[in-house]
Amino acid sequence: MDKNIAPTKSNLIKVKEDLEFAKLGYNLLDQKKSILISELLSMVDQATLIQEKVEDSLSRCHKDLKDTVISMGRLRTANLSGSITIRTRLNIREKKVMGVHLPKVETKIEGSGPYFSPESTTLLVEQAVDSYKEALTYVGSLAELKISITKLSKEIKKTIKKVNALEKIIIPNHESTVKYLQQRLEEAERESFVTLKSVKKNLEKINKGRK
Repeated sequence: MDKNIAPTKSNLIKVKEDLEFAKLGYNLLDQKKSILISELLSMVDQATLIQEKVEDSLSRCHKDLKDTVISMGRLRTANLSGSITIRTRLNIREKKVMGVHLPKVETKIEGSGPYFSPESTTLLVEQAVDSYKEALTYVGSLAELKISITKLSKEIKKTIKKVNALEKIIIPNHESTVKYLQQRLEEAERESFVTLKSVKKNLEKINKGRK
């Protein structure tokens, strides 16, 4: 409560307006907090699934490469790797969730098999390359989700602080100030009424004396 504010009707109106604005801000921020938390939980679930897919695809990559080396030999496999013509490009855009800038990662892999002459390779080579392409795509999606989760978490913390400040400090302070000003104005009105009543009686006595 701010007792330094003069108890006037104009100040009372202003503090009431500030109180309504604070309540509106609280409602909007509380809604924002709920939406961000819902979005965060959804992304955490997605990240968990993508993490599993990344681990599975990397396991397949390792297995397919191991099988290729066993089938063709380490030297032939290493030599053939230099003939792969695949280009990987990441397109990073932005999307907004309640004013929070989040990345949108798109992994583009240019180049398609067969990458080698089938006479000198086995199907395992193609499988290994496809496994790595799949893994790269999942890694891009996982990076997008993890960055988004970090940004949303920070924004949620900031929003919660603002909501708590409005709920526990600003709004109660304004409400106390409104009550204080109303009480002071009511007291002033009562004092004014008593004073006017007293003046009226004195005037009546003076008028009777003159008669």
